[in-house]
Amino acid sequence: MLKQTCLTFFACLIMTGTAFAAHPLITDDAGTQGKGKWQLELNAQYGRDDNKGIVQHTTPSVCALTYGLTDPIDIALGVPYIYTDTDNSKTSSSNKGFGDLCLSVKWRFFEQDGWSLAVRPGLTFPIGDEDHGLGNGRVTESLFFITTKELKPWAFHANLGYIRNDNSLDQRTDLYHVSVAAQVEVVKDLKLVANTGIQQNTDKHSNTDPAFLLGGVIYSIYENFDVDLGYKYGLTTPEVDHTILAGLTLRF
Repeated sequence: MLKQTCLTFFACLIMTGTAFAAHPLITDDAGTQGKGKWQLELNAQYGRDDNKGIVQHTTPSVCALTYGLTDPIDIALGVPYIYTDTDNSKTSSSNKGFGDLCLSVKWRFFEQDGWSLAVRPGLTFPIGDEDHGLGNGRVTESLFFITTKELKPWAFHANLGYIRNDNSLDQRTDLYHVSVAAQVEVVKDLKLVANTGIQQNTDKHSNTDPAFLLGGVIYSIYENFDVDLGYKYGLTTPEVDHTILAGLTLRF
C-alpha cells in the first residue's frame, strides 16, 4: 500500500506539482520574469484515483517563488505540502507533510518572430519523509527543453524533458516527458488553456505510462494578479483519474 502511495504521488508531483508552468498548465512556457522581478504562486489540487477498488485521494499544494536574475534567466524555488488518503474495503491510511524541495533555473536563450526557446535544469532535495510517501529519499535531477510560439491571441508551448529519478523507493530512474499546450485570450484578461502530455511510469514493472488531458481558465483580476482553475483527466490507468486544480499568481 505504501509503495502504491509513493508511485501515485510522485507521478502526480513530477507531472504537476513543481513544474513552475503557468498554472493550471503542466507544460511550461519559455517566458521569464525580467531582471529584478518576482513571482509568487500558490497552487492546490485535489485528485481522486480508483484502481481496482483502492481509492486514493491526493491533495498536494505548492508554494513557488520565482526571481528574475537577468531578463532571460529565472531561478525558482518550490515547496509542496501533501495530504494523501487511501481506502479499500478493509483498511484506510493517510499521510501528510512537506514534500521534497524543488529548485530550477530557466534560461531563455532565443527569442525572434514570436518564437522563444529555453532550457530549465532542476533539482529536488530530499526533505520529505520517504517512509510515508512524502519524499524521494535522494536528490533528483531534471532537464527540460521548452519552446513557445506566439500568434496573438494564441500561444503554443511544447516541453521535452528528462528526469534522473534517483530514489530509495525501487522506482524507475530514467524518466522522459513530452507535453504540449495551447492558450488563447478569448476576452480581455481571460484565457482558456488546454494541455496534454505523457511521461514514463515511475513503476519499473509497468509498461503503461501516465498520460493526461487538461483544460482550464486563467483570469487576470489585476495586471499582476491572476487566478486560475483547471480539470485534468487521466487518459491511462497509471495517471490519476480526476484532478481539480486551482491557484493564484502574484507578480511584483
